[in-house]
Amino acid sequence: MKLSLTFLLFLFGLGLAFGQTSRPVFHIKRATSPIRIDGVIDEGAWLESEIVDELWQQFPSDTSRAKSRTEFRATYDDDFLYFSAIAYDNVKGGYVISSLRRDFRGPGLDGLSVILDPFQDVTNGFFFGVSPAGVQREGLISNGYLRRDDLDLSWDNKWYSETRIEDGYWVAEFAIPFKTLRFKAGSKRWNVKLYRQDSKENERVMWPLTPRFFEPGNLNYTGEMVWEEELVKPGPNISIIPYAAARMSKDYLLATPGNKSADFGADAKIAITPSMNLDLTVNPDFSQVEVDKQVTNLDRFELFFPERRQFFLENADLFSSFGHIYARPFFSRRIGITRDPTTGQNIQNKISFGARLSGNLNKYWRLGVLNMQTAEIKESKIPSFNHTVGTVQRRIGTNSNIRAIFVNRQMFGNDTLGFKLGGYQYNRVAGVDYNYSFKNNRWTGNLFYHKQFTEENPGKEFAHGYSLIYSTRNLNFNWYHQIIGQGYNPADGYVPRSGYKRVSPSGAYFFYPKSKVINSHGPIWDLAIIWDDVYGYTDHELMGGYAVTFQSQAILQLNLKNTYTYLFRNFDPTNSPAEDNAVKLSAGTDYNYTNASLSYSSDPRKPYTFEFIALMGQYYNGNRKGITGIFNYRYQPYGVFSLDLSVNRIQLPDPYTSANIYLAGPRFDLTLTRSVFFTTYFQYNSQYKNVNINSRFQWRFKPVSDLFIVYTDNYYYTFDDNRMYSNFTPKNRALVVKLTYWLNM
Repeated sequence: MKLSLTFLLFLFGLGLAFGQTSRPVFHIKRATSPIRIDGVIDEGAWLESEIVDELWQQFPSDTSRAKSRTEFRATYDDDFLYFSAIAYDNVKGGYVISSLRRDFRGPGLDGLSVILDPFQDVTNGFFFGVSPAGVQREGLISNGYLRRDDLDLSWDNKWYSETRIEDGYWVAEFAIPFKTLRFKAGSKRWNVKLYRQDSKENERVMWPLTPRFFEPGNLNYTGEMVWEEELVKPGPNISIIPYAAARMSKDYLLATPGNKSADFGADAKIAITPSMNLDLTVNPDFSQVEVDKQVTNLDRFELFFPERRQFFLENADLFSSFGHIYARPFFSRRIGITRDPTTGQNIQNKISFGARLSGNLNKYWRLGVLNMQTAEIKESKIPSFNHTVGTVQRRIGTNSNIRAIFVNRQMFGNDTLGFKLGGYQYNRVAGVDYNYSFKNNRWTGNLFYHKQFTEENPGKEFAHGYSLIYSTRNLNFNWYHQIIGQGYNPADGYVPRSGYKRVSPSGAYFFYPKSKVINSHGPIWDLAIIWDDVYGYTDHELMGGYAVTFQSQAILQLNLKNTYTYLFRNFDPTNSPAEDNAVKLSAGTDYNYTNASLSYSSDPRKPYTFEFIALMGQYYNGNRKGITGIFNYRYQPYGVFSLDLSVNRIQLPDPYTSANIYLAGPRFDLTLTRSVFFTTYFQYNSQYKNVNINSRFQWRFKPVSDLFIVYTDNYYYTFDDNRMYSNFTPKNRALVVKLTYWLNM
């Protein structure tokens, strides 16, 4: 711990030493005439606005000007920030548009986007974009957009746009309410990035230049937008989002009568300041949230599924990105889901109410406080819990920060319903993280130490980790290590495994040939070594491979991996359900096995696209062959048909259980208009003998106001040994109708 503290102070000093690099600048003037959002740039305010048109390629190279000209303009009035863009074409033909569904994403799609960093903290921002068909996407950026997952398009809020396709170009206009954004009143400078995806020229271009080895939205590479006058605090900013829902459901496994119910509740968003927001929720309902994509689980530990519920999304990084991906002290999906002690299964745990205060105090300080109450489940003997999280973050230097977190899950007593700090079951975590970034994101990383407190106090209730990432045009090097104590198991966190030490360096080296076919290629490697104080050396994964990116944006990769596993408890490598009574490999045995894999993703601009990973080789004491693929057909612009398919053949010697594991997920996504959507998702998982059907109709009749009709159905589905139909039994089904309305006060 003393060494970690010394190293933290050293990095702290480096953060102060490296100052901010200069940024290109453009000026934004107040509109001198009203702006009409119609896709026609003919107002006098646009003609008087400064033009930003010196965009640079980020793909296929980062050393050339954009081939096609794009003109961005910006202006504002008391209520809105406006952007417009004219995207010219050098090549005739149509545009690549996935569908009319909101929040589209993909490397081959046409679109214009704006990224805003109002606090210039190079850490958090807002993302707004449109396709040529006028389809909107908006999202929140965290952690400086260092990784693809740092852009969350699940966030929804009010803003307005319109597009128009003309001969040889297309036009977009944005109107973003100041009430939708978070900023500091009195500020005169924001960081901004403008970029375009152009499928005809097969290029991704942006202002300012962003090196190709970073994500396109990386906030360290932004320009500066200088306002004509200091921004004033917008008027009262209170939104109420009530909902009403009716549900019919039936549980066939428990043979209970059908259930009919009606629910009412509401969320509220209250801007305490232009940069600090209070979210409130009473009796929330998340029935319309898109169903999780099932995956084949051949791992010994719990899988991670991302948060999709709107209430938890804004400033989510303030709460959920502490530590390491395998050692999160807080994971919001723990709230509203709990484990039934009688069955061991995860079940819904109703949230009664909650509050969440988050945002920026100023350019340097951020604050987050969350408090939520979950209801008692009497039939499962699960008590009512209170969940409280407090976080604070202080910016250091350009875009490094130090931050602290406190998490408390506290049982409410059944005797007085009162809250006591002690005497009832509790699980608490306190921790400190230092996230650093130097030299324009070439050196980034994280150092953390977290301590857990419980009534049982088994000892070793801590987690420590360090990461270092070095990125240049040719070389990428990553170093990670974690030490997770045996007693570290935060109730509201995500820690799939405890009691180990892990070192996991990885890297890649890229060549950029002058080729019309290959864009880049090079070797990649990834090592992970795990040991503990009880069993000693327990695991390793040693992977080497070669990756090729083509000018078409297709990607080919070949990997060879050696794995060593020591089992400290009995384990079935097929992960069959307990009722199958599979013979398990014995605790105390170890296995060393090697396999090879080949992956390929096709040109994303084509109507037909596909990705696959084929694997073959040894697996524990047997062999495994598998292929996983995603196949898509885009019927532009009205919908996408996709098929997720996974087949794994695991052969183990007698008496251990061999298995053929299938996962199939056809999906129909129809977008009749920009406001009417219909999605049906079928999922068959032979590993759990489950067929799931989820159909969702959505009508967005006003901005962020929706009617949802959601149908779900689950079946127990098995075959006999001759692959003939054997059993198709309903498990549960439900129909939900939900209406939400966004009301500005």
